[in-house]
Amino acid sequence: MLKYLLFLTVIVFSLHAETYKAVFDCSSHDASYIKSRMWLIGKTIDMIEKQGDKADFVLTLHGGCVPIVSKSYDDVVDDEDEEDTKQAQTYLKTLAQKRGLKVIACAMSLKVNDIEQKEVLPFVKISPNSFIDTIHYQNNGYALMSLK
Repeated sequence: MLKYLLFLTVIVFSLHAETYKAVFDCSSHDASYIKSRMWLIGKTIDMIEKQGDKADFVLTLHGGCVPIVSKSYDDVVDDEDEEDTKQAQTYLKTLAQKRGLKVIACAMSLKVNDIEQKEVLPFVKISPNSFIDTIHYQNNGYALMSLK
């Protein structure tokens, strides 16, 4: 009997849990800003989970935002941006590997930034055009959060 009560309680709570779906579209060239947004995405997930809900977040990267997914970002960012890029990448790794953030980098932007695909972190999906991915997620009910 106790097993059934516990099972019903889990089902009732899971039915009430809301899933927050968002696609964060990052094109910023500002390493400090990117670092702060990676931190904020993590805090947002924390707050959503604390209230008993779920976060289903995606990050699409293009333009000046793609260096954070390079294994050797120090070759593609200015010296004064290295520390912020390093911290942004640390936050990004934690978000992707421990918090379930899906990360998509634009192949065209990687090329423009002189980043070879083999230099991209292993958890990052490379898309021919991240705009298409962003549109896809929006069409499937994900809120657009622009990081410029």
